[in-house]
Amino acid sequence: MKVAVLGAAGGIGQALGLLLKTQLPNGTELSLYDIAPVTPGVAADLSHIPTAVKVTGFAGEDPAPALIDADIVLISAGVARKPGMERSDLFNINAGIVKNLVSVCADICPKALIGIITNPVNTTVAIAAEVLKQKGVYDPARLFGITTLDIIRSNTFVAEVNGVRPEDLNIPVIGGHSGITILPLLSQSGFEFTEDEAASMTKRIQNAGTEVVEAKAGGGSATLSMGQAAAQFGLSLVRALNGEQDIIECTYVEGSGDKARFFAQPVLLGKNGVEKILSYGDLSDFEEATLNAAISTLKTDISIGEDFIN
Repeated sequence: MKVAVLGAAGGIGQALGLLLKTQLPNGTELSLYDIAPVTPGVAADLSHIPTAVKVTGFAGEDPAPALIDADIVLISAGVARKPGMERSDLFNINAGIVKNLVSVCADICPKALIGIITNPVNTTVAIAAEVLKQKGVYDPARLFGITTLDIIRSNTFVAEVNGVRPEDLNIPVIGGHSGITILPLLSQSGFEFTEDEAASMTKRIQNAGTEVVEAKAGGGSATLSMGQAAAQFGLSLVRALNGEQDIIECTYVEGSGDKARFFAQPVLLGKNGVEKILSYGDLSDFEEATLNAAISTLKTDISIGEDFIN
């Protein structure tokens, strides 16, 4: 098994690399790439941690050497949000980065499972899909937008107000991965919420990224929690590729298209990526209304990505 992290010298990439080095199965190869010249040093640093995971580091303009024989590629490369910046403001820079990296993935490891972390995910996943399609290697079951951060935030915040362990919760989050497109299904949390409480908690989860950006006062965005979220999702992909059964994660994928071309919801993972897209169940009236209000934004985000390539 080989896992490649593209953007490995950044805040998310380094946190993700550390978690993978300590949690990947023995014998896994961890391949780190970033344009930054420090990347081989990050790999050397991680290689001193005593686990049987081999770490290699690659730097420079060409990610190809890092991608040879990769089974899973996790892409966190891009610029971070700064105070006052919407995820959409990141678009022009990050769109080009994702386009270039996915293009190389299509050439070097066309069968790899690709997880997109780079924001704005609603749009960058559409970019990745169009690039893969142009290269003739697009398989919707092998492309994921990693939205796990929305789930771990939901679990944390709901556990806080209810005095329980966040590890015991698994609240589905559907829709997309920015602003009003993020819809935590609090009605499935096991706790009662009035409509006002649901609205307040939903807003906090939707704005949690801004909470971190503002708290860091210009010093970055959510890197450590995103590293944890990406590691959780990446490790689920590893377990699924290794034949483990019943691996379910919420993730942003191309599905039936009844709401939007790409949509985040629970999926069953397997050896070929998405084995089955699962129902997200019944929604409360508040959730139904919130989702309906978000669909046009989600569709616009997706169209921006498609138009960027086409």
